[in-house]
Formats: sequence, C-alpha cells, structure tokens
Amino acid sequence: MALHIAWLGKKSPPCGNVTYSREITNGLLDRGYQVSFLHFAQEDKQEADSDSEMPDVTLPCLYKSQVYTLPSLRANKVLVESLKKLKPDIVHASLTLSPLDFFLPDICEELNIPLVATFHPAYSEKYRTLTAGTALMTYQLYAPFLARYDQVIIFSQSQKELLMRLGVGAETLRVIPNGVDTRKYAPGPSTAKEEFKARYLYVYQGRMAIEKNVEALLRAWCAADMPPECKLLMVGSGVLMSSLMANYGPDQNILWLGSIVDDQERLQILRGCDVFILPSQIEGLSLSLLEAMACGLACLATDVGADGEVLTGAGIVLNPQYVKTQLQTLLPVFYQHPEMIRLLGDKARKRVLEHYSLSHNLDRLEACYQELMASHSLMRSKAKAAT
Repeated sequence: MALHIAWLGKKSPPCGNVTYSREITNGLLDRGYQVSFLHFAQEDKQEADSDSEMPDVTLPCLYKSQVYTLPSLRANKVLVESLKKLKPDIVHASLTLSPLDFFLPDICEELNIPLVATFHPAYSEKYRTLTAGTALMTYQLYAPFLARYDQVIIFSQSQKELLMRLGVGAETLRVIPNGVDTRKYAPGPSTAKEEFKARYLYVYQGRMAIEKNVEALLRAWCAADMPPECKLLMVGSGVLMSSLMANYGPDQNILWLGSIVDDQERLQILRGCDVFILPSQIEGLSLSLLEAMACGLACLATDVGADGEVLTGAGIVLNPQYVKTQLQTLLPVFYQHPEMIRLLGDKARKRVLEHYSLSHNLDRLEACYQELMASHSLMRSKAKAAT
C-alpha cells in the first residue's frame, strides 16, 4: 500500500519554498503516494487549488511573507485535529520559518507519527557579513528543535557541518540537494528576444530584497555601459522593488517584469535568455539557478550557500564581497564573445542532468521515507514487546 504523506508547506506568496513544495508533492503523486497538503492561509483569503489531486487543509495565519509566517492562535489545534483525521504515515514539513515549526516534534511524538523536515534557509559560511550573521542566528535558533525531528533534509555537506556544530546529530541529517524537472526545464523555442527587442537577454529571477544584493547587479550593469541590443530582465517582486525601479529602468535597458506565477510564461522567458545572474549575499540552493542551468543559460552566482558548489566548473562563481566590480567586467564578455554563452550553457545543463534532477531528488526522498518507516515499525515492535 502506498504511503500517505501529510505535507506541511507553502502555496503562496511565490518563493523557493512554494516551488519546492509544489514540485516534490506532484512528483510523489506521480510515483503513487497519497499526499495531503497542509498550508497556511489568512482566514479571509481562499488559496485552495481546485485542480489539485491532493486533499487541501488550510491552517489559519495572521500574516505570511516570502520569508516567514505568523500562525494564528488556532493553528496548532487545527493542525492536530487534521492529522488525527488524516492519519498519515509520515508528516513532512518544508519549514516555513514559523513558530509552529518548534511545536511539530511534540505534536508528532504525541500522535506517534514519524516527522521529516526540509530545512533550506539561506546562509553563507565563507563570508561574514551582517546579512550572513543574521542568517546564522536563524540556524542557532532552530538547531535544538531540529535535533528532535526524525530526519532533517538539507541541501549540502557544508550545511550539514554547520548544523552538526550547532548540536544536530549526524544521523538526523540527510543531504538531498534540490532538483528540477529536466524534461520541463530544458532548452527550447522562445519569442522572448522578439518581445523585448533584444539580441542578448540577461536575467535575474528572485526576490527584490537586501540579502539578494540586487542593486550591486544594477549598478554593475549601468557601469558596464551595456549596448541597447542587450537587455536585463528583472523577474520577481519584493520590498525593494519600487525604490529600485525609481532609479533603474528602460533608459538603462533594464526591464521590470514583476512576479511571474505562470510556469509556462516563466519558462518561455528563461529559454529566450542567454545569461542568468544571482548576486546574493546569502543563499540556500537556489531553484532559480538550477532552472536556468537546466535551460542551458550561462550562469553567474555568488559563492554562498551551496550555489558555488553547484556552479564550480559549470559557470562563473562570484565573490560576494566584490560582486559589482566582477560583474562590471564580466557582463560585456558575453555579447563580445557569444561563444561563451553556448559553452557555459552546455556545461550548466550537463551538471544539472548529472546531479540536480528532480528524479534524483525523489529517489533519495523515497529512500529516506522507507528507512524511516522501517525504523518506526521496529521501534513500535520493541515497545509492544516491552509491554
């Protein structure tokens, strides 16, 4: 009989956590799992997906953003009642940086349900900045609670070493890098260049937030004096968007597209682009980067989180302390030497096919579930024998 997974994650607003939850749960459904999706929603807003094959349970919240969620006082009770009704084999929480994350071990222990977490907050181990220091505080806050989960899925060896130093046992941590659907995210036809009237398209895709270091990219673009045949597409939204748009725009061949929720529209744009840039001060393992690599773009990203590990030998790795200077030099290289686009694009797609496909991710996740269920069954048998 197929396992029943109660997935606790996000459906909005658009962010990496939302994409991860959607891709993994759909992949589990395709492999025959039963999945129930529990997610936060403000009580006056309806977010259920009528086309979804998954039972949809909403947990009340007072506020949620791309970064964190503030549940209502009733959320804990609604979660417990929902789990009692659903009776899942495993609870898998893609942690949303919510106070409820800290209560999940107690809830699942009381209900005798194995608990898995995916923990993907951004960080930077190599470079110490104020932003990196704030990210480290998140890890320090979460570590004692993560130690009580049955399994914690993380994306890189460096992240595992960081959490082990903070007291999480090695046996609890399982490295399963993010993955993308390489059949969906692949080179293909696009009308983006005609639409944006460009010969070369550069793209940033992500939140417009301080930690993403977006202004360093914009300043580098302007300083590089890029010709009109080159356009920079800014895909995403965030708190800095309005102030950045006031200073950078079409006069500098910078086009603001906002958040693109429709996957096909976003894919069509990616396929038409040549170069992807991610100038972040901190990162986890960027799904946007993996999507761009899978589509065969030449990729540049900073050496933070696991992005440098992913891109080494398959793209250009930037020092986050010198992003503006490096990009000012590198951005013109691609239109001056367009053969670099194809060379790095081919390397990027090959890297994703070998190590970061969604199918590889799901294979490892299934192995995690099976081992956890076997261990849980053994513990139950021992408990019965003792009584």
